[in-house]
Amino acid sequence: MTPEPEILSEVGVKTDREIREPKMYRVILHNDDYTTMDFVIEVLISVFHKPAAEAMKIMLDVHKKGKGSCGVYTYDIAATKIALVQQLAARKEFPLKCSLEDA
Repeated sequence: MTPEPEILSEVGVKTDREIREPKMYRVILHNDDYTTMDFVIEVLISVFHKPAAEAMKIMLDVHKKGKGSCGVYTYDIAATKIALVQQLAARKEFPLKCSLEDA
C-alpha cells in the first residue's frame, strides 16, 4: 500500500489518502455425483476462460479432491462468475456448487 501524495481538500486542508488493493477471493467448484465432467470443463472454458488443458486439470481436482480452484478475483467479479455458473448449471439441471473463499 503506497500512500497517495498530499491532496488539498475543498476547504484547503491537506489530507493523506491511502490507496488499498481490493480484497481478493478464490472461486471454488465442488464435486457432486450428478454433474458431468464435460459440463465442468465447459464451465471452466466459457466462464473462467481456462485453456482446455488447464480446465481438464481443474476438473480432475474437482472429481478426485472434492473441489477445484477456478481463479482469484475481486468480490464483484467472483460473485458474478458464481451466479453465471449457477445459472448455467440450473439450465442443464445439474446441482453443481460454486463458492468463494478469501484468497
